[in-house]
Amino acid sequence: MKNREMTSFIFAETARVIGQVARNHKLSVPTFRSPPRIEEVHRSIRRGLDFSVVSVSYKERPSSAVISDMIEGVLVANSLDKNRSDFFRALLWSSVDACEEAA
Repeated sequence: MKNREMTSFIFAETARVIGQVARNHKLSVPTFRSPPRIEEVHRSIRRGLDFSVVSVSYKERPSSAVISDMIEGVLVANSLDKNRSDFFRALLWSSVDACEEAA
């Protein structure tokens, strides 16, 4: 994966890919937004009974850091155990990588 800076277009496309893969595997898909309301953090997660919002800062950050935050947000939003987290982390990374290579 290239370690280039994230743009709003790449952020949106990454959210689409991650959401599609999560949905295909019956995971809850959080809403992604940027930036987080808390200025001092790169990622925050807000959860309700039937929703979750993953807020990620992408300005002046490498895309790999942003994607990692987005993927971890999905795992936390779904309260996955270690084994399922490892599986879905790898699956989501490979899906994002495959999409990037196809572009």
